Amino acid sequence: MSTTSAGLRRAAARRPAIRPTWCCSFSLDPQTPHSKPYSPIPKPHSLTSRRILSPGRVSPIDSDPIDSDPIQDLQEKRLSSVEESRDGGSFRGFRVRLKGREGEVVILSEKEKEMICENSEVFSGLIGGMDLNRGFEIELDGVKGLEGFKATIGLMREAGPNEMRWLAKIGVSGAIEILEVSCSIRFERGIAACLKYVEAAPWTENEEEKLKTLLKTYSFNKTLTQDIVSRFCTASFTSFDNLTVHLIRSITSGPNSKSRKELHTLMNGILSSSSMYQKDIAGLNKEGIYDLCHSILDSLLVLFKEERPSAERISQQLENLNWLSEILIEKQIGEEFVDLWINQGELITMHEMSSPMVRYELSRVSATIFISLGKGKIHINGEKRFDFFNSWFGPMLLDFGWLRRCPKGLEMRTLEECIGQALLTLAMQQQQRFFMEWFRVFSEQGRECPNLTRAFQVWWRRSFVRSVGQS
Repeated sequence: MSTTSAGLRRAAARRPAIRPTWCCSFSLDPQTPHSKPYSPIPKPHSLTSRRILSPGRVSPIDSDPIDSDPIQDLQEKRLSSVEESRDGGSFRGFRVRLKGREGEVVILSEKEKEMICENSEVFSGLIGGMDLNRGFEIELDGVKGLEGFKATIGLMREAGPNEMRWLAKIGVSGAIEILEVSCSIRFERGIAACLKYVEAAPWTENEEEKLKTLLKTYSFNKTLTQDIVSRFCTASFTSFDNLTVHLIRSITSGPNSKSRKELHTLMNGILSSSSMYQKDIAGLNKEGIYDLCHSILDSLLVLFKEERPSAERISQQLENLNWLSEILIEKQIGEEFVDLWINQGELITMHEMSSPMVRYELSRVSATIFISLGKGKIHINGEKRFDFFNSWFGPMLLDFGWLRRCPKGLEMRTLEECIGQALLTLAMQQQQRFFMEWFRVFSEQGRECPNLTRAFQVWWRRSFVRSVGQS
């Protein structure tokens, strides 16, 4: 054997052996319902730091930004970094350090480490092939508060019925945090306990959204989650259209005025085009709403024909009719309601013969249409606009004073402006007829009649001043 060969062998013996290094992910693959064994992955060179992410609420601790698939990022955000002891002898065994975003550090006790390894498939698989004589450390870095992980360890101490009592003390939000961490480290008993508790407890909307996110992120046993999913899944529920008509019918037939107004507000919020509840709603059952309108109009005719018409019952029916007209206009399907209201010749005849205290509520419905025409919310042709004015402009002039004394939320200044704007959309000769009628009534009754002076000035200028200048 040559001297050179012997020297090379001695030099190799003095150098520390290159240990196979590995990286690991503590994340539970969201698409995999069953556990997978974790095994070291050999690398071509030695590393002193292995980097992953923290329990679902932690940003990466790498200093340089890394371009990656956002879906993959979502699947990998679980635990932080794994480091081998750099000095090779500062400690022996397996150490777990929790480091929060504010810099706080918690080192788990020996008993807590053993408990984690017994309950977590991730930790158990992680340290299974380690040479604990060298010393290994798992550091959870940048944790958004340590409560979720610490609470998970607390749940590991409980067993049997104590689990539910313990989870009840921390509430649904805490249980969802534990559920997230338990999924990350594959703490199966914790997953089952959290799902069981959450299913039996009431949620806030924020908690519900967190649960939905977790259920989309992970693949759970359907037996454990079917009761939870049934609380926000409506696959077999009555259609929105039919249910809405049923609810509106219940409201319009209710005798309690106060509760009826509260339910009006509730349904208005649900049906509003800007409502958060409207995201997945196709539309409104137009035919069902119009059927209700016809039914109310039939009831009104019966009430007006009574020997002593009940002002309270008439007011209730007209309040319902006006509310339905507002819904139809808001949903941009109110043009047919204008036709329906124009053709109420019998009601118009009864208006002329009835007491002002009874009849003025009819003009409240007309007011809604006047405002919608003046604001451009209803689009009907000129002939129908003329028919509407021909039918209900006179009653509005007579009832305006009563509406002013009892507006019930009606903006009288807006009503005056919109009557004028709507009147100016008619043909000039038609405008002259109605302005002359208004001028006569206003000169007699003053503020008991709507003030249309601005619209009258516009009509006068268009009719005479410009035409004289042009000639």
